[in-house]
Amino acid sequence: MKGAYVLIVLLDEDKEITVGKLGKHYFPKGYYTYVGSGMKNLEKRIERHLRRKKKLRWHIDYLLKHGKVVDVIKFKSEKKIECSIARKISEIGRIVVENFGSTDCKCRTHLFYFPYNPKPKVYTLM
Repeated sequence: MKGAYVLIVLLDEDKEITVGKLGKHYFPKGYYTYVGSGMKNLEKRIERHLRRKKKLRWHIDYLLKHGKVVDVIKFKSEKKIECSIARKISEIGRIVVENFGSTDCKCRTHLFYFPYNPKPKVYTLM
């Protein structure tokens, strides 16, 4: 299956986290949505994110080391739609780290902060 996904991640305390080459950033406690894609195998990409033990490779890996995935929203698609999903979520979420997960596109970020669980609002955007 090909497509995009949104991870909803809970960070239960304020934290300073070093995110690879993006450096150290302050993450307030709350919920984060991370938009990604799996154009070769969506399920395997999501499974990797859910594993606790893994090599830190992508920006999201650094956040997941401290947070917990509480939900995954999948979008089946033959086209790359992660940037359009990120643009929609950017209308309601706050940016904490520029370029997070978006170094291979023109988006400001693919990570958005919410003080509440954003799942119901994310669904209304799609």
